[in-house]
Amino acid sequence: MAKDSPLKAVGWARSLPVSSGVKVAREWTRSHVSSIGWTKTAPDLVDSIVLAVSELVTNAHVHAHSAAQLILTWDEECLHVTVHDASPRLPEPRDPGHSAPGGRGLLLIDALADKWEAYPCPRGKSVTACFQAPPSGGPGTIRSG
Repeated sequence: MAKDSPLKAVGWARSLPVSSGVKVAREWTRSHVSSIGWTKTAPDLVDSIVLAVSELVTNAHVHAHSAAQLILTWDEECLHVTVHDASPRLPEPRDPGHSAPGGRGLLLIDALADKWEAYPCPRGKSVTACFQAPPSGGPGTIRSG
């Protein structure tokens, strides 16, 4: 990428079949987020990102009955966590009530991420949660090697 380019980004992608479970997604995410230095500078933020990934992948597997395509994109300002699934139905936040065992995933994403959005795609939908770089962590760097 040219030195004067206004946007520098790096990304990672992983396909997660329903049979893979979310533990694989959490471990994979944590290992990639560590490459931008947040594991040391903002461990609580990393935990929030990993929890958001867990919720989004679970939603793809449970509600869409679909494999999840997990994409992490770091653009030096935000880490964008995107999960694509095969269902065209966009998620809708709901009030599950106090006694419901589930239904709080999007409420959790809303609380953890700086912003999130869902949008239809030709073969399903994508949900993206954005996490801004920690103030004390600077712009973050990618370790080579």
